[in-house]
Amino acid sequence: MVQVKHLNINFADKQVLKDINLNIKKGEVVALIGPSGSGKSTLLRCLNFLVKPTSGVISIDDITVNAEKVLKKDIFKLRQKTAMIFQNYNLLKNMTAIENIMEPMITVQKIPKEKAERVAIDLLKRVGLLDNRDSYPSEMSGGQQQRVGIARAMAVNSNVILFDEPTSSLDPELVGDVLEVIKNLALESQKTMLIVTHEMKFAKDVADKIIFLENGTISVVGTAHEIFVECKNKRVSNFVNKMTENTLEVK
Repeated sequence: MVQVKHLNINFADKQVLKDINLNIKKGEVVALIGPSGSGKSTLLRCLNFLVKPTSGVISIDDITVNAEKVLKKDIFKLRQKTAMIFQNYNLLKNMTAIENIMEPMITVQKIPKEKAERVAIDLLKRVGLLDNRDSYPSEMSGGQQQRVGIARAMAVNSNVILFDEPTSSLDPELVGDVLEVIKNLALESQKTMLIVTHEMKFAKDVADKIIFLENGTISVVGTAHEIFVECKNKRVSNFVNKMTENTLEVK
């Protein structure tokens, strides 16, 4: 479903990602964890070429792109396979919640307005925001805006959904609602999801696979049980325990 081979990226004289290799099955939910600056968000953005890798090969379904020989049409095809939820919501300020969800369906997928509206209403129900269908971003909380962003990503029906620290910009009391929406979508939609997160309990509860990155390399890959319960890597175990304690203290 998603395959990454020998991915590297350099910024000036610094190597940010070093020989990354990944295999993610269809329908898997994968959490990317690790200390700040380890390359998690950069790896996520490489998958749809928001950040161009220095070298390496990325495959999503039947689309394969070699970073050293990439063409614009290849990037466009790869991006059609993914949808991304950013840290800062990225909603169109002059559109209501339902219009934000409908917009990519109408303009990109050329879906008739009536059908797009039906899909948008269903998605607003799923994220618990039907009563906010006519609200503008300025009239919604950060958590509500992020949930609209998630609904918009679901609307384009991409094969892979990428979450780049979806709760990092939220006030602590809003985090739980957004994580619950993502958790429910992961259980219901059977979409392939890659989630960069510092929320350890969420990663443990939702992810089929955990990837620990540090200093631009993948140190450990395992199931939630292998990472959180019986981890044999002392560095990873210490990180997980510390982050879990910090999360509990905040909440």
